[in-house]
Amino acid sequence: MSRSVGVVVPAYRPDVAQLRTYLTAIDEALAPQTIVVELDAPKRGVPEKLADLPVTVETVPYRRGKGAAITAGFERLSTDVLVFADADGSTPVDSLVEVIDPVRSGQTDLAVGSRRHPAADVASHQTFARRFLGDGFAWLAGRLLDVSLYDYQCGAKAIDAAAWKQVRAHLYEPGFAWDVELIAMAGALDLRVAEIPIEWEDRPGSTVSPVRDSFALLRALLAARHRAKQLSDDRLHTAIAARRDDPTALVERDR
Repeated sequence: MSRSVGVVVPAYRPDVAQLRTYLTAIDEALAPQTIVVELDAPKRGVPEKLADLPVTVETVPYRRGKGAAITAGFERLSTDVLVFADADGSTPVDSLVEVIDPVRSGQTDLAVGSRRHPAADVASHQTFARRFLGDGFAWLAGRLLDVSLYDYQCGAKAIDAAAWKQVRAHLYEPGFAWDVELIAMAGALDLRVAEIPIEWEDRPGSTVSPVRDSFALLRALLAARHRAKQLSDDRLHTAIAARRDDPTALVERDR
């Protein structure tokens, strides 16, 4: 029996024409049970421009952040496999299918698209500054976390619904650091993580600031490492956590 797939596309001030094209391609290639667009702070008329597509558009009048948007979208799904893809379409649909397949077939619990994998096909690169900082972050994350990958933040990932139920309560990062936290928590819970090389093309207009967000990512990486160690019953990190107030998980916010 074929396992059902649900797709979440987080979007903040997207290029509407580009988004429409990408959503149509996802629907045609995957035939998912559900496509949810989580739209933050949309400009007037944007939801209406997506109304004719086979998608559900959920809007909030403020910017939640990528991680909070994906979490909200995943919580709306009732499918066997949960997928997210960035709204800019940097990951072609054919590659998105390759990310989904090992989860759908039961080979892994979490599949991570990778543009830095040696077998990845990168059509156009980021600016030198973004690429340099991204490579440095991936190198550091690979040494601090139990899950060592080439790329932690590519905008294409798929997770088994049962695995999502295990990891969801351990996610706190509302922004771009959500990806690395997801992987860290999956590793701490002994879930199977697979890295899938993809085709990828950099899109202009990213909302990521290389300098500001790099510092935020570093702080989030250290926090994710701490929580992962705590989940793994590391005595030091458990003792540190006992001295701190418990943060609120994303799934418990706005309730």
